[in-house]
Amino acid sequence: MPSNEQMTRFAGRDGGPPAEENVGLARILAGAKRHALLFADYFAQYAKVRVSYRGDFFVSLATSFAATIFALGFVIVLFKKVPQIGGWRFEEVLFLYGFSLIPYGFFNIISLNLYEFGNNYIIEGKFDRVLLRPVSSLFQVLFETFRIESVQEIATGTFCMVYASHQLGIPWTPARFAMLFFFGACASIIYVSVFLMLTTVSFWFEDRIGVHPPVWNMMAFGRYPLTIYSPVVQFFLCWIIPFGLASFYPSVRLLGRTVSPAYAPMVPVVAAVFLTVAISLWNLGTRHYSSTGS
Repeated sequence: MPSNEQMTRFAGRDGGPPAEENVGLARILAGAKRHALLFADYFAQYAKVRVSYRGDFFVSLATSFAATIFALGFVIVLFKKVPQIGGWRFEEVLFLYGFSLIPYGFFNIISLNLYEFGNNYIIEGKFDRVLLRPVSSLFQVLFETFRIESVQEIATGTFCMVYASHQLGIPWTPARFAMLFFFGACASIIYVSVFLMLTTVSFWFEDRIGVHPPVWNMMAFGRYPLTIYSPVVQFFLCWIIPFGLASFYPSVRLLGRTVSPAYAPMVPVVAAVFLTVAISLWNLGTRHYSSTGS
C-alpha cells in the first residue's frame, strides 16, 4: 500500500489542487488582508490629523462644495435657455453629471499625492523613504494622504442621480445598483490610471507642476453627452483620454437609453488595459529612479 505521504501527493496531483497552488492562494489572500488593514490604518490616522484642524477642514470642505455647486449651477442655467442638448433633456444630463461626480470624488480622495509626486517625492527626495519600506511603493504614494473633503462630490453626485431618477421614473432594481457599483469602480480605475501614467513622467523629467493640470481640465468634457461633440473629440474622449467613455456609456446603460455604437461593454476592458499600462509604467519608473542622495 502507498504511504500517507504518497497518497497526499497523488491526491494533490489528481484529486485536488496542488499544494503549491494552495500556498500561492494563501499568500495572495494574506497580502490582500495586510494591505486592506494598512489602508484602514492610513485612512484612520490621516482622518484624525485632518479633522483635528477643524477650521481648516471645514473651510476646505465648504470651498470644495462651492466649486461643485457652481459647476452644477452652470448646467441648470444652460437648460433655462435651451430645452434639450443633442436630444438630451435636463434630467438626463443631470443624471449623467451626477454619475460622473461619483468616480471623480473617489479619484479625488486618493489622488493628492499623484498631483504632487514630482515635487514632494522626486525633487525633495521623499521617494527614497518610500522604497525603504516593505510595502508596495505605489500603495504608499496613493494612500499616504487623502483629500477627505471630496466626499462631498460623491454625496452631490448621488443626490443628482436620485433626483433625476425620480423625475424620469427610473426604478432602482438590484441589477441597476450592481451596474452602478461596477461601472463606478471601472470609471474610478480609469481616472486613477490616466493620472498615474502622467505621474510616472516625473521619473524621467523632473518638474514641480507636472503635466496633470491640462488633462485634469478635460474631465469636465465627460460630464456631458458625448454625442454633442465632433467625431474627433468623441474618439479622443473614448480611446486616448477615456473620461467620456468612463461616464457617458455607463450612464446611457443606467438610463436605459440606446446609442450607437454602444461602448458600455468596453468600459471594464479599457479600465483593465489602462490600469495594467499604468502599473507597468510605474514599475519601470521605479527601476529607472536614482536617489537624490540628500
